[in-house]
Amino acid sequence: MTRKLSLSFLTCLGAPPEEAVRVAAETGYDYLGLRLLPAAPGGIAFPLMEEPARMRDLGRLLNDEGVDIFDVEMIRIGPHFDASAFLPFLDCAAHLGARVILVTGDDPDEARLTASFAALCDTAADFGLSADLEFMPQSRLPDLAAAMRVLNAADRPNQGVIVDALHVSRSRTPVEEIASIPRPWLHYAQICDGPADIPENVDELNFAARHARLVPGDGAIDLGAIFAALPADLPVAVEVPNDRLSAGLTPAEWAGRTRQASLSVLEAAIAGDGR
Repeated sequence: MTRKLSLSFLTCLGAPPEEAVRVAAETGYDYLGLRLLPAAPGGIAFPLMEEPARMRDLGRLLNDEGVDIFDVEMIRIGPHFDASAFLPFLDCAAHLGARVILVTGDDPDEARLTASFAALCDTAADFGLSADLEFMPQSRLPDLAAAMRVLNAADRPNQGVIVDALHVSRSRTPVEEIASIPRPWLHYAQICDGPADIPENVDELNFAARHARLVPGDGAIDLGAIFAALPADLPVAVEVPNDRLSAGLTPAEWAGRTRQASLSVLEAAIAGDGR
């Protein structure tokens, strides 16, 4: 079995959506991820909800190239979160055919974060979208256990959790916890590799995640164990931004290289005991 792969926004960081669609089609990806809102103030994003004509043209291009949008980034839940403020974002995501919204937790009050997440799930449901939490050590949901507490408390039918191989490693989340995630809460995972050394401060963690991930199979993360613990048919987003290694390559060359490396790792995991 060959998993369906999505080309993550970060892999071709900076490529406009139209180019990303063509790259995904050229290199054999099934899906594409888009970033409509920045990960941090001033970060790269393409707010297509503010450009209706461009959004419509992109929809036609997706159809012509045979690529589907899988995930759209990102919604950050902070202390003053208001789900209704994201209605244009959600409407745009739905019009583009997206399935999942990537969500991060930035509220130190876990009970309030949970209530905000539940409200977002309810709002996203009206657009046919799931809201998937991404845990990471540099956030207020530092590991899978924290994300699971929120999910268990929120208990929404369209909620999920994202297993990102880098954040699994950096948060020291045990593989046994990954294997215990309820199947309905798994909509996709993210693959990359990384060195054995784990950064100890937020700035270094963020830089590594956004600019220095390694090609699957080239680092020290136990990708075989992680993906063997996940369903064998789970879609996987290839998220491998690396400024140094991708320098001098076209987006298609880098996307193709990371796709082939990812497939090799994932096929080996399936040949093992993926559930």
